[in-house]
Amino acid sequence: MLTEAMQKTLEAKALLQTGKAKKISEAVHTVGLSRSAFYKYKDGIFPFHTMVKESIITFSILLEDRAGALSELLSIVAFSKANVLTINQTIPLQGRANITLSLDTAPMELDVREFVRTIHELDTVEKIEVIGSGS
Repeated sequence: MLTEAMQKTLEAKALLQTGKAKKISEAVHTVGLSRSAFYKYKDGIFPFHTMVKESIITFSILLEDRAGALSELLSIVAFSKANVLTINQTIPLQGRANITLSLDTAPMELDVREFVRTIHELDTVEKIEVIGSGS
């Protein structure tokens, strides 16, 4: 679900973090990304392994447009003891809706990876991605 520019931003950030690129201009040139795109996304996307340490996580979920699908998803959120901070659902198109869900995961009883796996196992969930985090 990440755009090509977002994926390249992650690659450029990895080059900078590992020292394979010394400057942002070098990193973006290596991955074929404009500096403006890098600056647009650099503070908003992170590799999954870095985000599981944060307490506020935003998920993008592609959900089938079926009666009870959102309720089933939110039941898992409630069961995990996560606190919903924001939720936004697009109008379903071609039988699918995109849900953006920001959660406070501090009170969660499930590990974040287990939570993602549980959500992904729902029949109505086509895709789930972590798209942002903060503390």
